[in-house]
Amino acid sequence: MTVAMQTNLHPAWLPADAFRAIGSRRTVISATTSDSPLIDTVYAEVRAACYRFGGTVTRSSVDDDTDLMLRLTSEPGGLGDEGYSVGRADGITTVTADGPAGLLYGLFHLVRLGGSAFTGDPVTDDRATRTHRPAVRRRMLNHWDNVDVNPLMGQIERGYAGGSIFWRAGALTDDLDRLRTYARLLAATGINAITVNNVNVGRTEARLLTDRLDDVATIAAIFRAYGIALHLSVSFASPMVLGGPPTADPLDESVRAWWAATTARVYDAVPDFGGYVVKADSEGQPGPFAYGRSHADGANMLADALAPYGGVVHWRAFVYNHRQDWRDRSTDRARAAYDHFAPLDGQFHDNAILQVKYGPMDFQAREPVSPVIGAMPATRLAVELQVTQEYTGHQLHVCYLGPLWSEVLGFRFDGDGDGPFTGDAGSTVAGIAEHGGSLVAVSNVGDDPFWCGHPLAQANLYAFGRLAWEPAADPVVLLDEWISLTFPADTVDDPALVRGVLHAMMDGSWRTYERYTAPLGVGFMVRPADHYGPSVDGYEYTQWGTYHFADRDGVGVDRTRAAGTGFAGQYPKPWADVYESIADCPDELLLFFHHVPYGHVLRSGSTVIQHIYDTHFAGADEAATMREHWQRLADAGLDPALYARVADRLDEQVRSAREWRDQINTYFFRKSGVPDAHGRRIH
Repeated sequence: MTVAMQTNLHPAWLPADAFRAIGSRRTVISATTSDSPLIDTVYAEVRAACYRFGGTVTRSSVDDDTDLMLRLTSEPGGLGDEGYSVGRADGITTVTADGPAGLLYGLFHLVRLGGSAFTGDPVTDDRATRTHRPAVRRRMLNHWDNVDVNPLMGQIERGYAGGSIFWRAGALTDDLDRLRTYARLLAATGINAITVNNVNVGRTEARLLTDRLDDVATIAAIFRAYGIALHLSVSFASPMVLGGPPTADPLDESVRAWWAATTARVYDAVPDFGGYVVKADSEGQPGPFAYGRSHADGANMLADALAPYGGVVHWRAFVYNHRQDWRDRSTDRARAAYDHFAPLDGQFHDNAILQVKYGPMDFQAREPVSPVIGAMPATRLAVELQVTQEYTGHQLHVCYLGPLWSEVLGFRFDGDGDGPFTGDAGSTVAGIAEHGGSLVAVSNVGDDPFWCGHPLAQANLYAFGRLAWEPAADPVVLLDEWISLTFPADTVDDPALVRGVLHAMMDGSWRTYERYTAPLGVGFMVRPADHYGPSVDGYEYTQWGTYHFADRDGVGVDRTRAAGTGFAGQYPKPWADVYESIADCPDELLLFFHHVPYGHVLRSGSTVIQHIYDTHFAGADEAATMREHWQRLADAGLDPALYARVADRLDEQVRSAREWRDQINTYFFRKSGVPDAHGRRIH
């Protein structure tokens, strides 16, 4: 095996220089397993680094000249399939793993450490051995890529980085080296599962199960070399679409037999196939409701087909009425997932994983954690995040999402403390995902030379993989890792300046984006369809259930038990009471749970209307400051193409932030008639 290094692509967080510390040393790989593609990958990675930087690598025993030992144990040592330990003694840095995947992850851990991996105590030069294991078994990226170009959504639904890296004009891409490069990037963050087609499965995509299996097997072989299992999004109606029974009833024996036979053929082609992802009874996708069956019935049918091979089905909980009457205030989209799924707790098979978006609406920059996550202790749950910036600036805006995800993962349903999963509602979201076995995110990758459209959006992809491995990690530390890897000190003129500027731009960029968009958790206010830019009333009179109910007196959605939709009551105590109370509800979620007058005084001491004005002026100013920070790097030795791409997108972010500021402030000034206390211009 050779390591894929494409010169026309930005190397992201694995530039050649990131391997300098390893490649300049003498390495021994000691592994009794000789037929593992992962061991071959480890050897190929080290060999490529040594070729570039003058070191050596052998598959023999350690000697006096060895600097680095990568060792696979002959007997399990409690590290698990993916865990590893790193230590240093007698001048040798040693990575030990029980399984080949662990050795690969240990190698990439050394890449993150750089030269510090080969130094220890100032006196002894030793480094205490530390063990590293992933918190979550399945760390998955969902690609919403279409095999055929969709007339509405293009090649990638909610994609902002060009076309698909997997598919081109209805066929498998011929650029397989790029797929190898991508697999390598993902493995370096800890990702170990992937889907390669959209959850909104079209007729062409449905055929990946049958006559397009060769394409699936080709992709699977590439990702297998980096420990990444391939999954497929499938249509619930696949039997009907693909020439099987004329029904998709999950309790019909002919349907169950069709899925069993089809799944057997998939595993014949891809023996380590991961399983299925299903979007059913959602936004027009077919599902079990058509047959009077439950979502547990549908998920369990597929779970039964996958069970003989160790596969799993991820069944998405994104189910709601997408033809709502905007006049009907009793129907609440936020309630829908809980109402549909919480009563089914305990009815899903063990290999049926309910995939729940982190919030009850749809990947907003601010919304509460979904109550479904804490309501189903007898069901395996996956928590779904979104790396692609559908509602956070389309990868035209700098918006580092690590802090948002860290807040979500650390949320406890008992409102107190943090800790590992204990089986009760008091567990963290991360602990519940650990128990369920999966943390999932929608990818932001396309065929753009910078992978993500915006070069700085790469940090979101990196942070997701690292948080999926270690949910308690500090997102600012992870950003610092990404900066160190992506902009190695030897490749820029002033590493401290680059690091300082990027932290100044990115550490608080999620909150900056929140400030200049929809206020106080109310959400949306975006242009319908493409979800970019402001349109305060764009969704207000539509069927999508995404309303703010602003009038001349106030704004917000009453979701209380006392007078509203009752959504607040879907949470356990203390959150049910916290969200019910205007006085106790966190300011940042006030308009999600309450309709309040413009003169309502927040905990901050500001009125709602003045808060709207202040945050939108501040957010637009902060966007302009980001651009000023970036301009300080004009002569810092960055890749000129990267510098220009970021500068161009910052120009758009500044323009868009001002547009958000002016439209939001003008809208609420005209609604309320309340002037800005500071006399700033509102149109």
